[in-house]
Amino acid sequence: MAAEVAIWIDGDKYMLDRGSYATRDEAEAKAATYADNDFETQVIESDGAFHVYTRRVVTEIVLNGETPP
Repeated sequence: MAAEVAIWIDGDKYMLDRGSYATRDEAEAKAATYADNDFETQVIESDGAFHVYTRRVVTEIVLNGETPP
């Protein structure tokens, strides 16, 4: 069975990074790179592999051009 594309944890949606890692250490190293870029991460074991799920909360919206009426 393939890893889920999206999972919900405590009401928050996380998306699969599409990687499959043989060890927890590899997955946690990848998760650390996401965390360095302000993502929240979860490492999940499934079917003998480890998967990294990420989410980022929007904190600022930048609009280009005129504001619509």
